[in-house]
Amino acid sequence: MERNSVQRTSSNEGKTVAIISYLTLIGLIAAIIMNNKEKTTLGQFHIRQSIGITVTGLVLGLFSFIPGIGGLIMNIVGVILLIALILGLVAAFSGEKKALPFIGEKYQQWFNMI
Repeated sequence: MERNSVQRTSSNEGKTVAIISYLTLIGLIAAIIMNNKEKTTLGQFHIRQSIGITVTGLVLGLFSFIPGIGGLIMNIVGVILLIALILGLVAAFSGEKKALPFIGEKYQQWFNMI
C-alpha cells in the first residue's frame, strides 16, 4: 500500500483555486477557469481531487436505483464522499498537496490532463 505524500506550499499561490474547487460543482468549474488563467500546481492538484470526488459520486449514485438497499448504499457513500470533501478542503486550506486516502493518487493519474 502506498503512503500518501504531503507537499506544503509556503505561499498562497493557488490556494484560493484549491479551496474553491471543493465548493459545489459551480465552484469546481470556477476553479478550473481561474486555474487556466494562471496555472499553479496546488490548484491543479486539488482540482483533480475534486473532479475525482464528483465523478465517484455520480457513478456511485447509480446504486440508488437498486430497490431496497439502494438508499442504504447511498447514505454510506454520501458520508464517505462528505469525509473526502472535508479532507480535501482541510488540505487546501493548509496549502498541502495531500492525496485522499485509497484513491487520491489514482485521481491524479486519471485526471492528469488538468
